[in-house]
Formats: sequence, structure tokens, C-alpha cells
Amino acid sequence: MGKILTGAGAVALAALTGAAIYLKTPAPARFDAAAAIEQAALYDARIIRDRYGVPHIYGARDVDAAFGLAYAHAQDDWKTIEEVLFFSRGVLAQRKGKDAAIPDYLVAALNVPGDVHAKYDTDLPPETRALAEAYADGVNLYCAEQKNRCAAGAAPVTGEDIVAGFVSRTPFFYGLDEQLAAIFEGNVEIAEAAAQSREALLKIPRGFETGSNAMAVAPSRSSDGHTRLMVNSHQPYTGPVAWYEARVKSEEGWDMIGGLFPGAPLILVGAGPNLGWGLTVNKPDLVDVFALSVDNEKKPTRYRFNGAWKDLEISPVKFRVKLFGPFSLPVTRSKFRSVHGPVFVTDQGVFAVSYGGAGNVRAIDQWYRMNKATSFSEWSSAMEMLAIPSFNAVYGDGEGTIAYFYNMAIPERSADVDWAKAQPGDDPDLLWTGVRPFGTAPEVINPASGYVVNSNHTPFEASAPDDNPNQTDFPPHYGIANKTTNRGLRVQALYGGDASITEDEFLAYKFDHSYADNSRVMELVKNLVANEEAQADEMLAPALELIAGWDGAVTPGSRAAALAVLTAQKARGYLLNDQGAETPDAVAALRTVSAGLKTGFGRIDPPWGDVVRLKRGDVDLALKGGPDTLRAVYPGGDPAQGALEALGGDTYILYADWNGSRDIEIKTIHQFGAATLDEASPHYADQAPIFVAEEWKSPPMTLEALLAEATSDDRIGGREAVE
Repeated sequence: MGKILTGAGAVALAALTGAAIYLKTPAPARFDAAAAIEQAALYDARIIRDRYGVPHIYGARDVDAAFGLAYAHAQDDWKTIEEVLFFSRGVLAQRKGKDAAIPDYLVAALNVPGDVHAKYDTDLPPETRALAEAYADGVNLYCAEQKNRCAAGAAPVTGEDIVAGFVSRTPFFYGLDEQLAAIFEGNVEIAEAAAQSREALLKIPRGFETGSNAMAVAPSRSSDGHTRLMVNSHQPYTGPVAWYEARVKSEEGWDMIGGLFPGAPLILVGAGPNLGWGLTVNKPDLVDVFALSVDNEKKPTRYRFNGAWKDLEISPVKFRVKLFGPFSLPVTRSKFRSVHGPVFVTDQGVFAVSYGGAGNVRAIDQWYRMNKATSFSEWSSAMEMLAIPSFNAVYGDGEGTIAYFYNMAIPERSADVDWAKAQPGDDPDLLWTGVRPFGTAPEVINPASGYVVNSNHTPFEASAPDDNPNQTDFPPHYGIANKTTNRGLRVQALYGGDASITEDEFLAYKFDHSYADNSRVMELVKNLVANEEAQADEMLAPALELIAGWDGAVTPGSRAAALAVLTAQKARGYLLNDQGAETPDAVAALRTVSAGLKTGFGRIDPPWGDVVRLKRGDVDLALKGGPDTLRAVYPGGDPAQGALEALGGDTYILYADWNGSRDIEIKTIHQFGAATLDEASPHYADQAPIFVAEEWKSPPMTLEALLAEATSDDRIGGREAVE
């Protein structure tokens, strides 16, 4: 029967066996499905899906509604929720491989799990913890019932997991990942990996710029005395920060419809009977870098601070990187911390980072309070927490109040320092000492002009000139950009240029497809047409003639839009209106795009509708709009390969209209549908044709109207039925 291995053979076998044991991915903690089902009996949620499959969750208590929200969202988008959970725990590389190793390290280096664990019981009130835990219990029930769909180790989910999802994602919106990548400049491998963090977490393609629009008009500016609000966030179409629509209603006063991200137990943007709000990305200076003097540049243990040596806080970071099959490589790295915050050892030196929101786990609590607010006073009190460190906010309510806030958790720090540069880490006078109070930043409340707008442009153009904040009131170290966007130009021309706005006009302005004559896109086109180098190139004559006659509209039939817009995008990237940005060779960009269109479409003037498409399963539709238009559409790909797929831009949109009696009309639309991952579902792409037509659906806001069109009506949990 063979012979026993001896000598070298035995050693080799032992080595292979040892390697297999070493590399074998440990089995995750056991998930007790029976216990999850027993825990679910503490809740009672009613999930009614409307004609478009959108879940409306009813519960006697807020926790019942959060429990049902988790279950409904898991039904539609479980794999994305699962990925958010693994990322927030810092264990994504065990599933995704080496591309997720740096994100896992950063989650640990930023101390996300540690802060949440240390502050969960102390910094979050019982009702907020209960909300997070109810949502976790809803996810666990889903995994208990759908054992084959949930990856090993995903469940059990805890309330801390849900809070960590907020803590880990929020800093990426104001650009922390960009700053971390810049720290490693010169070390290309690490810089690239740091830049991949945004892609790994948010699924935002390299170079893609998230943006948003939000507009509100008061009764004084409406033709019929109504208050109107437009919530129009621009996000990727799919992934961890793609919008999902839901309505939640409890007998404890929680009543909101709007958009949320996977893993969020409440509405992030939306409206209720009394009020609503939209958020847009802003990027104040919330990140500062400090160059440390250390005892060893490669393996530091101490750093200089206030004239003395101080020990770095050093602890191991352990994670596993997937190899193949059941095998993964165990990795141990050190993480470092100083009085300034996390520390990174690079080829360029040793740097500490202070950033907005560091160690703050209360963003979920602020959003919960915003969800439960019934008046401007209550809502603005929630905003005073500054637990959400960035975002512009545009607000409207049934009492006729409108407002704009340049929300920012700006640190208390010296105003006499150029914070754009790395500062010496040994100077105690440069240490952050807290956060400046709410009201420090630009804001506009109930302006005489009756309107507020934001399209990622300067807060100093949030309303009419006489109502705007004064830029000189805000010191340079706040980092408030005084730039505009094409959307900023157009939103002011339309909403700011109409003193009596009808409902139809309010809606139509949002779908504007034009570039302003003084936008950077039109600047680039004009400069190209006048460029002597371009004029001297006979091969470019047809291209120059085409774009010279372009009217700036981005509509399906336009034959100049593709060449003009894609050239601008090639030359200036997705953020087309970033004033002061260096513009690469626009003539070279025109040559490249012209050649690409000829290869992919056989001509340089294909209709825009042939070039940019909304694709979803078997659905393939032409789109109006383009990068940085109010009807925002961001295509990706190479025109030489044919039609470009829209990757993001306008996604979930909500329109709220209060008639003066606090009665509210809601209209919404989603670019795809409620069933975000189920291709077999009738709701996988049922909203796409409506979205492309720039039309709306009207969610039923009463139980009677909802039941009249319901496609399903399910009760989960074990308490008494919801009435």
C-alpha cells in the first residue's frame, strides 16, 4: 500500500501541511439563525410595496419601522449591504483580495471599529442605539431565512456594525481619501492604493466627480404661494452609495420618504408631512497634515512634541488577504497614532493627519433627529450637533421656511497658518482644540428673494446678491471655495431669474440640459475654435466647424454635443467647471475624441442620444443631459468602443410641494427601480423609461391609497399586528 515518507519527503509534506494550515481561512463565528428568528419576534413591521415595488414600512414604534426597513432593503440589495458590512469591519480583503488591503488598513488606521466600540454606549442615546440594533436584527432575520444568500461571516450583524457604516463612509465625501493619497505622493504604489479606497468603498470610478443639486422656493417666490423643494443628489448608479427609495412611518411620529444608502437605518435625504431637505457635497478644509520629527524614519516609536519626545501609540493591525479558494494570507501591519491623529510612515517622511469628524460616532444620531423633526427649530437643533462633518443642506417646510447651510465641522485652529501645507507636528499651538459652533459657516435663512439653491458651487451665491453671505466674513483657513459650476450658473439664471415660479417651471428648470455661455465648457469650445494650432490642422477643420455652431444644449438629437462635451471631459475631467484647474492640451483632446468617434460611430457628429445610454439589463435608452448640467449625466468608457454607458449623475430625485396648509405633494423617480440587484424582478428597471422621459411617479402617501395599488403586503416579526 505504498511506503511511509522519510527524510526530505516527510519534511516537504510537513511544510505543505503547515502552509495549508497557515493559509486556511479560519471559519467565521457561528451564526445562530434560530436566535435571530427568536430576536425578530420582539418587533412587528408591515412592509407594503407600491406599484413600483418601493417598500412602505409601517410600525407601531420607530424600531419596528427600522427593523422592517432592513429586511426590505436586504431583499432588494443584500450583496451591497453585505459589502458595506465587511468594509466597515475592515475585513473586505479577505473576500476581495489585495485590492481591498489598503482600505482595510485605513479603516483600522482611522480607528473606525475602535471608536465605535468605545463610544457606542456613551455617545449614542438609548433610542438611537435601539434603532441601529433593530436594523441589525432585521438584517439578521433576512440571513436566518436566506441562509444560502448571505456570505459566511456576514451575520450576525450588530448595532455597532451599522454605526461603523456611517463613520467609515462620511469622510470620503469631503475628500479624506484624496488627502491620504497626497500624503504618499512619490510612493506610487501606496498612493495608488490609497486612491483606490474610494473605489473600493464607494464604487466611484477613478476621476468620477459626485455632485448634487438642491433648490427651495418660499411662498413669496411661487406663483401660487406654495413652498417647493427639489432633492437631487448625484451619485453612482450602483454600489454602496447608490440611492435606494423607501418610506417609513411609525406611530411614534417618524414619517419620511426619501433616499438612503445600503446599511442606513433611516432616510438620508427626503421629505415628510412637515419638512424636507436635500444634501450636496461640499469640501471645506477639514484635513490637516503634520510632518513629524521621529526617532527612526522607517520604524518610528517616538516623535517630538512641545520640546520633548513622546511615545507613538503603536498597535498591530491584523487582516487576511484572499488568495484562492479557502486560502488567504494573514497580514500584520502596525498602525500609529499621535496627538494629532493617525500617523502614516511613507518614503517622504512620517505624517500625522487631523480630519473632520474623527472619533465622532454620532452622525447616525443627528440624522435620526433630522428624521424625527417636525419644525425648523427641531431640525436646525439637530444640525447644531455637527456630527455630520460636511455637506451643503437645503431645507423647506410646510410653514414656508426655506434655508441653506454650508454645513462643516471646521476645527478650532490657528488662523495665521497656511493649512494647505504640511505643518510641523511638534508645535503645540497648531493642535486642533475642538470644533467651531454651528452658525460659524455661511447660511441663508428665509431670504427676502424667496429662494435658495446649491449645485456644488460657492455658498456666496446661494440666493440673490443681497441675501448672500459675505465672503469676507469667513477666514481663508476655512477652505470655502469661491468657485461655481455650470449647474451653479444655470440654477441662478433659472430659479434666480424668475420672480414668480410656477410648479411646471420649478420642475422644468431642474431638467435643464444647457451649458451657460460663460461656463468652462463653452470657454473651452470658444478657445478651441480660435486656436491657431487647431486652425492650421486641416484634419480638424470639420471638428472646429461642428463645435463652432454648437448651442450648448445636450439633447439626444444634438450632433455637436458628443464632440464638444467629450473633448471638454477629456481635457478637464469630470469636474468641468473647476476654476483655476490646469487645462491639459485641449487641441490634443479634440484630436483624440474626433478619432474615437470616427472609430466607434463612423463619424464625428453622432447624435448625443446614440453616444450616451442608460443601460440596465435589456433596457438601453438614450439620455438627455451631460456632465455638470442640471440634468446631470456622467458617461464612462471610450467612444472608440461605441456607445458610452451612463455611470451616474441624476439618480434618485424627490420633489416636495407644501400648499400652505402643511399638506404635501410628493413626486419621485429612480434611474432603475426598487429591485436593485434582482434581474428577474419586474422592478429591476421599470422606472428607467420614466426617468429617461424626465417624468415622475407619485408615491401613495396614505395607507388607503397604498393598499389600492399594493403589489405585496407582508408582516415580519412577532408582536401584535400593525393596524
